[in-house]
Amino acid sequence: VQLQASGGGLVQAGGSLRLSCAASERTFSRYTMAWFRQSPGKEREFVAAISWNGVRTIYADSVKGRFTISRDNAKITVYLQMNSLKTEDTTIYYCGSRASPILSQVAAEYDYWGQGTQVTVSS
Repeated sequence: VQLQASGGGLVQAGGSLRLSCAASERTFSRYTMAWFRQSPGKEREFVAAISWNGVRTIYADSVKGRFTISRDNAKITVYLQMNSLKTEDTTIYYCGSRASPILSQVAAEYDYWGQGTQVTVSS
């Protein structure tokens, strides 16, 4: 069972990036998926989550209106479209997955994690 995150990089403030998280098994098409981010020495912070069918989404207040989470179950992939990026968005982004249909904002409640992708926003 693997999640592979990609799409990170260096972008100027105000720019955009799209992160992808590809799952290795079709089972994940029935799982809740989420994005978190974590800086060294800090706890993993919730960013966004999406239900298995894409109908329900929730966002952290800090990204609401700028980030959009979506999924393509045919490709077993979840996306995070990040617009109007700010320097404070700089950190490592992780995708997580859980079998429960509840859209949790708690990292410990997710069972599977990708390896992380670095996002750096320059001023």
